Amino acid sequence: MTALTRISDDERLFFETVYDFAKQRILPLVSAMDEQASLDPSLLPQLFALGVMGIEVPEEYGGSGSSFFNAILAVEALARVDPSVSVLVDVQNTLVINALLRWASDEQKQRYLPKMASEWVGSYALSEASSGSDAFALKLRAEKQGDRYVLNGQKLWITNAAESSLFVVFANVDPAAGYKGITAFLVERTFAGFAVGKKEHKLGIRASSTCELTFDNVEVPLENVLGEVGRGYKIAIEALNEGRIGIGAQMLGLAQGAFDGALPYMRERVQFGRPIAEFQGMQFLYARVAMEIEAARLMVYNAARLKDAGQPFVKEAAMAKLFASEVAERTASQCVEFYGGVGFTKDYPAEKFYRDAKIGKIYEGTSNMQLVTIAKLL
Repeated sequence: MTALTRISDDERLFFETVYDFAKQRILPLVSAMDEQASLDPSLLPQLFALGVMGIEVPEEYGGSGSSFFNAILAVEALARVDPSVSVLVDVQNTLVINALLRWASDEQKQRYLPKMASEWVGSYALSEASSGSDAFALKLRAEKQGDRYVLNGQKLWITNAAESSLFVVFANVDPAAGYKGITAFLVERTFAGFAVGKKEHKLGIRASSTCELTFDNVEVPLENVLGEVGRGYKIAIEALNEGRIGIGAQMLGLAQGAFDGALPYMRERVQFGRPIAEFQGMQFLYARVAMEIEAARLMVYNAARLKDAGQPFVKEAAMAKLFASEVAERTASQCVEFYGGVGFTKDYPAEKFYRDAKIGKIYEGTSNMQLVTIAKLL
């Protein structure tokens, strides 16, 4: 019995619906999207129609009005087929929409949430060349001029940037105040002076766009400040705490997807007169893989449940993200070997899962940063 069997009937049905969609609509496109390093444009309308682009958006704004846990289930289900599509849905829900739900004014919610649930993709723009693990070393500046702020600078490695219409952008309005000058802004793609630049050529999750953003005297109305001026650091930290559970779910789904392909192959591949899955040496290996995937699932689900219950979850989120990313990397690597020589080719999915897994230990907080968080909260 896996953790998945211990969720409610409604949650299980939701997971199965998303997973079936992924197998039927996304799977045939995975290889081409990976080769072309771009999302098939036909998928976005289908993801909105499925309801996974606004899972926690209240029904009054056109969303599903569902739970954070269901958002995590959707991320996991999609990642079993393609972690690239999974992270698009993850950032949309656990970072952008969560930030809007928690910090946006009523007017901002009325203006943006219906679009986010029906047609707009969102990006979370924090990282810069000098601002990675040291997230508050950012150099993007916002200068108040009358009834607006003017933004100048650059962002790097922004997920979903090629598809996004709305960007949650962090800039400093008072560099002398350090992190206390950081403020969050809602920047629309059409704002003058704003541009999506270079798209990164990546090792894995290649269909997921990762781009630079440039700000050349971008005028942002005062009403597009998200939360309070000078409190952007709080929004950044709290959104990432929730987002890490999403990355844990992505890595969990990736590991399960890799294993789902490798285990049947081992049961069919005959060497020395019997399936290789029957050799005890192989059994010891795949039994451990199955155990670690189950442990990762329990940690991810526990963190998501705590978040939904309004209980402290930061330590558990860090643990889930750290452990699930390690499990994904080990599992994907092992599954390449389970296939043998063909595992190193693109004829089987193992090599792509292997490439996709590496980012899990890097983005939304490196493994070392998760260990720092865990240690502080013990």
